[in-house]
Amino acid sequence: MLGELFEGMMHSTPQGFVGVGLIFIYFVVICSTAVYRIKKGEHLDH
Repeated sequence: MLGELFEGMMHSTPQGFVGVGLIFIYFVVICSTAVYRIKKGEHLDH
């Protein structure tokens, strides 16, 4: 799945390349925040 996305990104327009790159950055931020909150235990404060 990721291989196909990278391949498509390499054959896209500059705007598409930047868009896919920003989506990856956003995904990494979301996952990092989730892991940080789980390790810190904030998800138990509901």
